[in-house]
Amino acid sequence: MKFNDDITQRIVLNSSTLPWVDSRLSCMKCKLLEQRADEAARITSIERHEANTQLVTQIYPLGQEILVLEGEYEDEEGIYGVGTYIKNPPKSSRTIGSKSGCTLFVKNNYLTLDDNQRTILDTRSANWFQGLVTGLTVLPLAEFSTKHTALVRWAPETKFNPHRHYGGEEILVLEGVFEDEFGKYPAGTWMRSPHMSAHHPFSIEGCLILVMTGHLLD
Repeated sequence: MKFNDDITQRIVLNSSTLPWVDSRLSCMKCKLLEQRADEAARITSIERHEANTQLVTQIYPLGQEILVLEGEYEDEEGIYGVGTYIKNPPKSSRTIGSKSGCTLFVKNNYLTLDDNQRTILDTRSANWFQGLVTGLTVLPLAEFSTKHTALVRWAPETKFNPHRHYGGEEILVLEGVFEDEFGKYPAGTWMRSPHMSAHHPFSIEGCLILVMTGHLLD
């Protein structure tokens, strides 16, 4: 199955308007954002796990990235609350579930084979850093080769410099409204911009976004 698989195209989706659909696991539903038609089974989605989900073992040939949006997510090593970022490296196997139920942003099978570090970070207690302009604070989550993943908080009335994205950019708006010259993007918006795309971003009311850059080169 293919869905939004052409990475040379700009995509903007408001996930709050997308339907929940059944997944291959009976205890989980998802909102599909993109799916590549290749052997790696690369999928980006919003996942919802029902409460009292039984533990199920999953294998990720090219790894996985997760941000917990609601509830508590579990695996054999721990319980992860809202705001937890998890990177499971390629060829990893996890036994997953949720007693409380949870909602996740998930990217399956997008990492490279030599990106072998597991990362778990509670973003609610981590140290944030001053961004490149006044009004921006940044929390780096992961970095490998050209790919960078971070949370970026925009204070109200913050404007960033016009710029291009080497390797493209992917954004999930978590709070507030993110903006650029092409439109306004409220919480729940997922957007993907191709390699060497350009824009002039800002936020009038302030926002929090998850940002991934440099991974849209293949």
